[in-house]
Amino acid sequence: MKQFLSTHGRTLALAGVLLPLLALFVYVGLRAGPLAPIPVTVATVESQSVAPALFGIGTVQARYTYKIGPTVAGRVKSVAVQVGDVVKAGQVLGEMDPIDLDDRIGALEAALLRAQANVLAAEAQIQDVSARQRYAETQAQRYEKLLEARSVSEEAVEAKRQERQIAEAGLLAARANLDAAKQELLRNRAERDGLLRQRANLHLVAPVAGLVSVRAADPGTTVVAGQAVVEVIDPASVWINVRFDQLRTAGLKAGLPVQIVPRSLAGQTLAGRVARVEPLADAVTEESLAKVVFNTLPDPLPPIGELAEVTVALAALPARPVVGNASVRQLNGQLGVFVVADDSLRFAPVKLGAADLAGRVQILDGLKAGERVVVYSQRALAADSRFKVVDSLPGVAR
Repeated sequence: MKQFLSTHGRTLALAGVLLPLLALFVYVGLRAGPLAPIPVTVATVESQSVAPALFGIGTVQARYTYKIGPTVAGRVKSVAVQVGDVVKAGQVLGEMDPIDLDDRIGALEAALLRAQANVLAAEAQIQDVSARQRYAETQAQRYEKLLEARSVSEEAVEAKRQERQIAEAGLLAARANLDAAKQELLRNRAERDGLLRQRANLHLVAPVAGLVSVRAADPGTTVVAGQAVVEVIDPASVWINVRFDQLRTAGLKAGLPVQIVPRSLAGQTLAGRVARVEPLADAVTEESLAKVVFNTLPDPLPPIGELAEVTVALAALPARPVVGNASVRQLNGQLGVFVVADDSLRFAPVKLGAADLAGRVQILDGLKAGERVVVYSQRALAADSRFKVVDSLPGVAR
């Protein structure tokens, strides 16, 4: 009996120790373990107007770029400007080597003088032949009258007629020679003028006032016709070619205000506007293209080809229930929010609308203003999850 009481006492003592430990374990599991309520922060759904915005990355470009080079293949003789130089309209930027062009112009000048002399000679020949033709005509007429008076023979009259015909043929030949000499003169003059224009084209001239953006060749370089030696841009035509996600471009149109942040001016925001929306989109990247201009050109200009962040403010939309995009969850393939009603939690599928850059998104269907929704949770939620509402969570901004 005494042994039984001793064993029973030890059992009670052990139970007295284990039961509090078990109770403590259950308490800790329910309050701080995996079975503990999940801390969540909640927000009340409000009906608000959302001003959606588009965000895109663009490239600084010049609307007007002038590529200045020779019209025929040749060798660069000199380049008088460097990248970054400001040039005036009509300023000579460089010159191509004329090679034998000056010699060819000199040869044509000599040919032109010879053609002018040939014209003068042909004109003198016409005067000489014209005098002979007039004399032959007069003699033929005189002999015709003498024949009527039976003072000369028929053979003498016929001889004068032939002399007149020969003189007329000579006059026609002289006139033909004059026409040929004039045509030769015109041909030589045209060739000379063409070479002079070609010689003038060897000077690389700026068509407009602008900024030298590219110096593509140095003296001694051989270039082909149409190849640019110098490129000049119009600084006033600088704009940004921006790409936007096609899914978010509803409402994008010319004239909308934008905020521009060039990479070289990080932290500095510049005002601008949408100049135009391109009619052709990029089918590969599924992006729409737009051109954005500065309201006031920055000084200095951002480099051509630099990337810039562009934010376009779209027109405000009518008021609808709005939640933060952090409230939107995906459960079983559906988008929705967790709605807090009394002490229960339910998942409500929703249809999303437009969103702004502040993280607010409109709810088109599935939620009403005044309902409370979960914003952040410490762990993943389910419809049957135990939860408790807290003011904030560690590491999450309020």
